[in-house]
Formats: sequence, structure tokens, C-alpha cells
Amino acid sequence: MENQNSNTVEQQQTTQNTSTNTTPSNSQKTAKNKEGLKATAAMQNKRKRFKYKAQNNKGKQIVGYLDAYNQTEVTSYLKNEGYKILKIEEVSQLLNMEIGGTKLSYAELAFLLTQLSTYLKAGIPLIDSIKILERQTQKPSKKRIYSNIVYELSKGESFSSSLTAQGNTFPPLLINMVKTAELTGDLPEILDDMRDYYESIDRTRKEAISSMIYPSILFVFAIAVLVFILTWVIPSFVTLFQQQNAKLPTMTKIVLGASNFLTTKKYWIIGTILVITLTFILLYKYSKPFRKTMQTIGMKLPGFGNIIIYREVTMFTKTFASLLNHNVFITDSMEILRSVSSNEIFKEIINESLVLLSKGAKISDAFEDKWAFPVVAYEMLVTGENTGRLPMMMSYVADYYGDLHANLVKRINTFIEPILIIIIAIIVGIVVVSVVMPMFDFYGTVL
Repeated sequence: MENQNSNTVEQQQTTQNTSTNTTPSNSQKTAKNKEGLKATAAMQNKRKRFKYKAQNNKGKQIVGYLDAYNQTEVTSYLKNEGYKILKIEEVSQLLNMEIGGTKLSYAELAFLLTQLSTYLKAGIPLIDSIKILERQTQKPSKKRIYSNIVYELSKGESFSSSLTAQGNTFPPLLINMVKTAELTGDLPEILDDMRDYYESIDRTRKEAISSMIYPSILFVFAIAVLVFILTWVIPSFVTLFQQQNAKLPTMTKIVLGASNFLTTKKYWIIGTILVITLTFILLYKYSKPFRKTMQTIGMKLPGFGNIIIYREVTMFTKTFASLLNHNVFITDSMEILRSVSSNEIFKEIINESLVLLSKGAKISDAFEDKWAFPVVAYEMLVTGENTGRLPMMMSYVADYYGDLHANLVKRINTFIEPILIIIIAIIVGIVVVSVVMPMFDFYGTVL
């Protein structure tokens, strides 16, 4: 097969060299490819969501959703599945969410991959395995996802293409790994590896979240107590101070001023906070320069910055090792890593590595002297390249920095808790003293 392919390529090259007048130029081919991509994108945008009510061979009514290009395709699919069609209607565009559904969490992905791998190992065909998953799930949104995958598979699409058709439901890494499995024929094995990968990622994420829950609750509680004191307790003393016509200390005046500002401008303050938060979220999501700036600032914060760096290095090396272990080419691996990374600094490093690889350089050249990539990780990368054990070395780096990340989060969490308690005590103490000081003056005058 390889000889036939190589002969075909050689014949094509010979034809291009000897018949330049009849063969399209590279620019023409590129233009045609772009037109093809635009046409494909246009077709994808035309997909609509249909709601159907049907009856299966047991007489049970089923209500579901399907994403298709027209109602005829939905009708054909339901008939092929043996359903008696009762009703099909297009979902209103106002109620129609993004084609493909919501993004699955890491835990949901791990559970899905576990089930699917088990069914495939038991000899159940892929399309039947997806149908079993569809029947098992109770959530309408998940049923729609599985139904759409079955619909794509029934049209003759590959599994990876069926996953791609679901929008952002499935991560690019999983889709690319499935595409690799389709070439090698070891889909159950790759599904097991991806299950372990997502379980590890989910475990790391949950550890980070759980370690920050207590400080976050403490911080929110402190803000709530402070706002309550300033907006409900302090105003009750204002009338008393005014009746006494006493000269108030500077600290008391500041607290009363803050209380008056929060009470009279509360709607303005809430609106401003909402606008700032919404603006930040939109800029971070859609503005690459802003996102890069914020990520750079976060990664360079003393102490806290290492948490982000260690997490990014862990994610990068763990994913890189998984790709290399499944014989994905380095250039393809870097392309996939660029698509799955959400960190603009690491994306720039990956882009540089792709340029250097195209020139015949080593991948480690792009990571040399990069402030976002620790020296230890760089040296391990160089060692892996020189010894031919790059996947193993990347796994070691992922484990090493994964442990560093977990330990650093615990240490900072332990450090933050007493600091927050001290800050809360100081703030509450200042407010209380600012109210009590004039009261002592009043009592002194009376006595």
C-alpha cells in the first residue's frame, strides 16, 4: 500500500513538472481549498435544531432533538431507526442554542469514555454503543448529543467527524486522539488513556478548587459583615452623634463617610461592579492582547504566579506525553497543543516551536530561556530529545510539576487563612473603635 501511494505521489509530481499548462497552480489550489472550506462552513451554519415526537417498535412515545440541515434528513433518519414519526418541528431561533450543546465537564468525559470503552471491548458496534448511552442518560441535553452522534454515524461519517459536528461539546484533544485511533485501529485503548487523562485533570482541578473554598468563603463573609455594619449598624449612631453636637474623631468621620456613601450610592456601586465585571469577562474572552496581559500579570505575581505556571506546565507536558505515546508526530502534537491551550504565552512558545521545527531545529530550542517555562522542565525536555525518550520524560515532568502545584496551593492556602482572619479583625476593630470612641466622650461629659 505504501509503495502504491509513493508511486502515485511521484506520478503526480512528474505530471506537475511536465504539464504546467494543464495542471492548476498552487495558488489556484489554495483558492479552491479556501472556497471548499467556506462552503463547508456555510453548510455548518445552516444546521438547524429539530424537535421530534416518535413512537418506537414497543409503542413507547419518545421526544427528542436532532441537529440537521433540513426536516427531510430528520424524517429519513427516524424511519431508518424504526421509529413511527408523530411530529417534527423546527426549534425557534430564539430558543435555539449553539448547535452541538453544552461543553462536557472532565468528569462527564471520563465517565462517557469509560462506558464507551467497555461496550467496544465487549464487541458491541460503535453506533450501538452510542445508542446504549443515549438510552441510559436522563438529561435531555445529553440525549440530544448522543442522538446527534448516532445521526452522523448513520450517514457514514467517522467517529471523529461525528464528535466535531457537535460544536464545542467535545475538546479538540479528544477529537484528535480519536482521529489517530481511527488510523491505528486501537480505539478502546485510546479511550482508556483519555479517560485516565481527564480523570487526572479533573482531580487536579477539584483539589485546587477545594483548597480555595475556605479562604473564599472567609473573604466573602468578611465583606458581607463589613457591608452590614456600615449600612445597617453605623447609620443608627448618626442621629445620636448629631444630637450631641460633639466633635467627632477623624477615624469616626471616615467610617461615617463610608457608611453614608454605601447607603446613598448602593445602586450606583452595584451597577459599577456589574459593568466592570462584565467588561472584564468580555475583554478576557474576546480580546487576545487583554487576555495575554492579564495572564502575564497573573503568572508574574510573587508566589501566586508559580501556581499558574506549574499548572500550565503540568497540562502541557501531560498532554504532550499522551500524544507522543500514541505515535502522533511532533508537529501534529504541537498543533493540537496550540488548539487546546488557553494560555496565550504558551501559545506563542508553541507557535515559535512550529516555526523552528519547520526549519529543522529541535523543539527544545523554542523553550530555551522562556520565563514561563521552568529551567528544570526545559532540561528534562532536552534530555528527552537527546535520549529518544521524550514521552517518558514529559510524563516525569507532568508528575513533578503536578505535585509542586498541589503542594504550593496547600502552602498558600495555609498562609492565606490567618492573614484573612487578621485583616477581618483589624477592619472590624477599626469600625467598632470609631463608634465606641465618641461614646466614651459622651459618657465623660455626662459624668
